[in-house]
Amino acid sequence: MGKSFDNSPKRPQENRNFIVKELGFNKTQLEQFRENSEGHHEIMMRLSDDVKNLKDNLFDRLSDNSINDATIDSISSLICEKEKQKEKEIFYHFKMIQDLSNDKQKEKFKTILKDALRQGGQGNRPPPPSKGKGHRPPPRNN
Repeated sequence: MGKSFDNSPKRPQENRNFIVKELGFNKTQLEQFRENSEGHHEIMMRLSDDVKNLKDNLFDRLSDNSINDATIDSISSLICEKEKQKEKEIFYHFKMIQDLSNDKQKEKFKTILKDALRQGGQGNRPPPPSKGKGHRPPPRNN
């Protein structure tokens, strides 16, 4: 679900239109939805950009002659914090949608979320290791 936020300007609008259409929001709900979700896309884009920049910074260090574990840990922790912020932003955005919904819409929304979580989980898994030919990282220089 969080992975659906890419840099395509059309994607967030498509997601919003899908939710509104599927849940059948009335005029009042639609107005509240638009008002409450106004900054969500911008926040997600900013956080995604932050993660990308931090990962660039991290992997730029691959060519360093010596690796400082404290620096790697620090950058990795910053990446984790940004990802945590993204997940919380998504959660509260979905909570807002649920709070706007009537009981029938809440059930439909629950189904949509479960389906999205099932589909999203499949795309994030690494391929299964080949027998006896798994990749092992090189030993660290401590």
